[in-house]
Amino acid sequence: MAHPVIPQVLEIAAPIATDLGLEVVGAVFQTNHNPPVLRIDVRNLTQDDTSLNDCEKMSIALGEALETSNTLPDAYVLEVSSPGVSDQLQTDRDFIVFKGFAIEITLHTPHKGKKVWIGTLLERTESKLAISQRGRRVAIPNELVEAVQLSNQVEA
Repeated sequence: MAHPVIPQVLEIAAPIATDLGLEVVGAVFQTNHNPPVLRIDVRNLTQDDTSLNDCEKMSIALGEALETSNTLPDAYVLEVSSPGVSDQLQTDRDFIVFKGFAIEITLHTPHKGKKVWIGTLLERTESKLAISQRGRRVAIPNELVEAVQLSNQVEA
């Protein structure tokens, strides 16, 4: 369960991130540290990578805004970072960035007798997810897809 201060922090952080061309993708307030640590994860919306410069700009702007808002009246450490690469593909951007990578698709309803498909990501459209298996294109209807993640397995 998120710390009760997180919604207030996100309300302050989101417009700052937007102004900087970033998106807040996560926030956690770790009270088990002394002083507590407020960690904000941001992603650059215009580039594939989130740079150290992006994090620094967000840290400075957010730090000033939090101080003037008095949302966190006691001492804390602010950490702004990139969320790193997740193995789960969820956003349109994920499917663009990882085109050509091996993925594993888990279905909630079997397609052609299989609930798990492994192949190379070709594309995702509004209606289907296309992969290559041994050079053959397989199109899986999006409504059957439960989860998609990067895979280190060889095509099935």
